[in-house]
Formats: sequence, C-alpha cells, structure tokens
Amino acid sequence: MDIPKPVGIKFNSFRDLDSWKYGRTLAVLVYRITNKFPPSELYGLTNQMRRAAVSIPSNIAEGFRRKTSKDKLNFLRIAFGSGAELETQIEISRDLSFVNINDYTDLMNHIGIVLRIINKTIFVLEGKSTIH
Repeated sequence: MDIPKPVGIKFNSFRDLDSWKYGRTLAVLVYRITNKFPPSELYGLTNQMRRAAVSIPSNIAEGFRRKTSKDKLNFLRIAFGSGAELETQIEISRDLSFVNINDYTDLMNHIGIVLRIINKTIFVLEGKSTIH
C-alpha cells in the first residue's frame, strides 16, 4: 500500500497523490457498476453512490490546494466520511442484489485502499504518526 511521502518531498499537484489516483479510479468504477442498477434507482442509490464516490477525489484535490494543515485535514476528513458513506451504500447495493460478488469485491477492495491511505495521511498531518 502506498503512503504519503516523507516530509521534505514536495508534490507538484494533487494528481501526484495516490489517494487521489485511487479515489478517481474508484469513482470511475462506481459509475460503471451503477450503470447496471435498475432504472428506478437512478435518483436513489445510483445518484447517492456516484456523488459519494466523486466527493472522495474532489475533496482530496481541494484539500491539497489549501494553505494550512487544518484546512487540509478538514477536506481529508470529508473525503474519509464520503468513503464511509460509499462503503455503506455498497453494502446496501449488495443486500439488494444490485451488484454481483465480483463487483462487490472490487468496490470493497478499492474503497479499503483509499480509506487506508486517507487515514494514514490524516494521522501524519495530525502528528500522530511518522513515515518510516
């Protein structure tokens, strides 16, 4: 699993962040999988999942552009919260048989990676963890 770069290494863009890259991939995956959902869910679970998925890399990008660590942390926490929301929606989709086991597994693996990277970044920015 990829973790944030040690202090002193600069990122030129949010596009350099693994959390953003994985989050973007997750959003695309969510869109592809929700295309298979029943049309009756277009304004329900489909819309909710897509919004939560897009929120993850969007908040990572916005947080990257903020000047203070406090602001960066706020946007990372929002991204993390959107990930938890999406995780719940994936579970509900599985309960309703909207996703097959392979899609469910892919989604849960992707969300797990994204949330671990975001969580590690939060801990580092809070000074609770260092990178070895």
